[in-house]
Amino acid sequence: MFSGIVAATGKISRIQPLEQGLSLFIEAGALGLSDVALGDSIACNGVCLTVVANDGNTFSVDVSRETLDCTVGLEGMNELNLEKALRLADRLGGHLVSGHVDGVGEVLKFAPVGESFELVIRAPQELAKYIARKGSITVNGVSLTTNDVAGAEFSINLIRHTLEMTTLKYLKAGSRVNLEVDLIARYVERMLTAASDLQAQSSLST
Repeated sequence: MFSGIVAATGKISRIQPLEQGLSLFIEAGALGLSDVALGDSIACNGVCLTVVANDGNTFSVDVSRETLDCTVGLEGMNELNLEKALRLADRLGGHLVSGHVDGVGEVLKFAPVGESFELVIRAPQELAKYIARKGSITVNGVSLTTNDVAGAEFSINLIRHTLEMTTLKYLKAGSRVNLEVDLIARYVERMLTAASDLQAQSSLST
């Protein structure tokens, strides 16, 4: 699990093809890898990946073709938002993030508004029901709060500190981003669906 509070930005420095996917070598920047062991999880642009090598400055991960097909930002020499997995004693500064991308959204607008920036994104239609005004959403691994929601489109207000600390500053209209909806919203839906299914089964059996 992660919090969506980006610890550092890194960069993919080398890509090695695998039979079914890619092996990525990622320069960790200021992340610090002294406490990272093989098998640990690191969120890379919101995608939970397993460390398979670590030389102290660069770590490598293997990414399956299925993951590559469901996400963006992992197939080129791109900068990435990085976050180590949470420890039980860590502060939860953002919200609970699993690192399992739900879909890819498209940036419709990214423009300054006063001292901050407005980011408008169109999510895949099937994710719209999970996105609520003043709710949490993860964009490229960054925990953010929505301002307004209209259908599958939502807006976010970004302060300059967030832009300075993440790769969101490079976004523009047409950019594609990894999205993970609020975990609690998914569980609420499951509870409601399960209750409805049980009620329907009960009605059929009587």
